[in-house]
Amino acid sequence: MSKEKPPIEPYDVGYKKPPTATQFQTGNSGNPAGRPKGSLNRKTVLLRSLKETVTIIENGRKRKITKLEAAMKQLANKVASGDLAAIRMLWSYLQDIEGSGAAVPDAMPEGDQAMVDLLLRNLGVADGTDLSAPTIKPKKRRPRR
Repeated sequence: MSKEKPPIEPYDVGYKKPPTATQFQTGNSGNPAGRPKGSLNRKTVLLRSLKETVTIIENGRKRKITKLEAAMKQLANKVASGDLAAIRMLWSYLQDIEGSGAAVPDAMPEGDQAMVDLLLRNLGVADGTDLSAPTIKPKKRRPRR
C-alpha cells in the first residue's frame, strides 16, 4: 500500500494563509539545524562542574571537596576579612535558603561556630544584636565647593 497524498484543493492565499508550496512539508522539521538531542543546557553543565572535586590542603591535611564547597569556603573567608561585597552576597544566599524552606540547621559544628563568632567579632557585632537586617552606615560626604 502506498500512501498517496490527497489532492490539494486551491484556496485563497492571504493573511494567515500562506501558499502551499511554502508551508512546512509533513515529516520535515521546521528547524532541522536546531539543538541536537542529548546536548546539555547551561544549568546542567554548571551543576555538573560544581559537583566535581578538587584537592585542598586544610590544617596541613589534604582533603577532597566539591568546587561548590571550595567556593563557599572562599566566600566565608572573604566575609571574615570584612569584604562588604562578600557580606552582601552571603546575606542574600542566607535569605534565599531561609525563604526556600530548606532546613537550616539549629546547631553548627564547633569549627563552624568558631568561624561565625570570629566573623561577628571582626564585624564589631556584639552578642545579642538583632541580625534580621544588615546595618550599613552611610558614607559621610564632604560638601561640594
